[in-house]
Parts: sequence; structure tokens; C-alpha cells
Amino acid sequence: MHDNHWVNGERDLVLYKPTVVPEMPSALSNLHNRLRSGISDGAKHGELRVMVFPTYVDAHDRPRIKKSLTTADIADQVGLRHLRELTSREGVRLESAFDRPDLPPVDLDDPQAEKSLQHALFFPAADDETPVVAFVCFRIVPVLRHIGWLSPDDD
Repeated sequence: MHDNHWVNGERDLVLYKPTVVPEMPSALSNLHNRLRSGISDGAKHGELRVMVFPTYVDAHDRPRIKKSLTTADIADQVGLRHLRELTSREGVRLESAFDRPDLPPVDLDDPQAEKSLQHALFFPAADDETPVVAFVCFRIVPVLRHIGWLSPDDD
């Protein structure tokens, strides 16, 4: 996995595909070098954000993302325990990606299931670990579960 820092100030995470890899299921192979997670400035000074777009695998074994989900849907797909572990880190929070008055609050104690919205994980700019852990939870783990390399009960 690569945490890329570009000269122009952009930053993203991607599952990098080395030149030689063992045979693997197509859903995992198709994830390499695709579905990057961009890291951008957050709402507050000294804060960054990564969008929470969990991966799912389509009928053609292609990993895809759905950008707009209810908080309950994200909790179901990622796991409420995993979201709570992420947000228990110092300075890390899960919120709506956009500040609009018509959006419901993001509350992991009572995840709403009525309105889909785009979620983002906000974290301190000095925290290099949280975006990597989030990328694994949102992008890689769903594919590993799909191909049976990680069961739904695995931590």
C-alpha cells in the first residue's frame, strides 16, 4: 500500500501492484492501482480528511464504491466496532463530508438509516497512521471478505 505525497500538494492512498505478484482472485487483482482514496484539507486548520466510500464487488468481480450511504449502512458494511475504534483515536471524527443544514448528524451511538449522505473521516494533519488504517477498513477488507480470505467475523 502506498501513501503518495505529490509535489503539487495532493496526497492519496492506493493498493500498489508490484511487478511480480502471485495468482490471486480477480476481485483482489482488480483492486490494485484503482480506487484511490484522496486525502484533502479538513474543515479546521491542521486537519485532513479522507472520504468514507466503502468498497463492494460487482457481478464482474470489479471493486466499486458507493459514495452516498446512511450512517447505518456504513456501520453495517465496515462494522460499528471498527468505526468506533477509528474515531476513538485522538482528534479523529466521522462526520458528514459537507456542512449542509439538511443533513442528519453522524452519530455512531444511534446510526441513522433514513438519509444517505457522503461521510468523511477527519484527522489531525500530523497523524499518518489513521488514513492508512481507514484505507484498509474501507477499501481492502471488504474485498478480502468478498473473496473469502477474511470472514465477516474476523477482526
